[in-house]
Order: sequence, then structure tokens, then C-alpha cells
Amino acid sequence: FKETNGPTDSYAAISQVDRLQSEPESIRKWREEQKERLEQLDANSRKQEAEWKEKAIKELEEWYARQDEKLQKTKASNRVADEAFYKQPFADVIGYVAAEEAFVNDAEDIFPGTEWERVAQLCDFNPKSSKQAKDVSRMRSVLISLKQAPLVR
Repeated sequence: FKETNGPTDSYAAISQVDRLQSEPESIRKWREEQKERLEQLDANSRKQEAEWKEKAIKELEEWYARQDEKLQKTKASNRVADEAFYKQPFADVIGYVAAEEAFVNDAEDIFPGTEWERVAQLCDFNPKSSKQAKDVSRMRSVLISLKQAPLVR
């Protein structure tokens, strides 16, 4: 048997009952209405959350279907292009020859002050078309700033 100076559980229960009994009717009615209103809001939010989840699942499935369709179309077009390319005579040499011709043509147009234009032609400055795994945005911004304001020696 322990003695305590503070209120015990039985005292707290009696106090709670006394407070509820002495509570005015309007406050008790408001408390019940508030409880019902909160329960209704909770039910509505759970229902809305379930609808959003269903909608998100449907949209995700549609997105996956569109992506798969796009991937299949790309694969088919690549196969057709590859077959057409490799049916040409000397197809294995054509790529190297075209790249070398482009390099030689660009090398002939060397003028002082056109260095950055040549660098810009070799770089892909469109961030969305870049399919690299690395982030090259900082390098891209440095090259653009150097092109606009070249270093003076």
C-alpha cells in the first residue's frame, strides 16, 4: 500500500465524471457534433486518399504502357535503319569516312577567333537531349561563358 499526495486514478475518474455532469448542455452538444464532424472528415479523407491511390495506379500503368509502346517503336525503327545501313556496300567504312571528311572540312575553316565556335559545334548544349549519366551542366555553363567572353592574354 503506497501513500501519494497527488490525485490517483480513481480521483481523476471522479473528477472527469463531475466535470462532464457539470458541463452545460450546449457544450456537451457541441462536443458530440464536433466528434461526429471530425469522424466524417476522417472518413472523407480516407475515401479521397483511396481514390487518389487508384487514380495514381491507373496513370502509372498507362505511363508504363506508353513507355513500352514507345520503346518497341524505337527498337523497330532502329532495326530497320540498321538493316538499311548494313545492306549498303562498304557499310563498315562509311561511318569512319564521313567522320573524317567532316573533320577535314572543319579543319580547313580555321580562322583566328573561331575556336569557341568550333568547340560549340562539338558540344551538345541541349541539356534534355543529353543521355549521359554524368551531370555536365557546370562544364556547359563554363563553355558558354567562355564563348561569350573569351579569355584575353
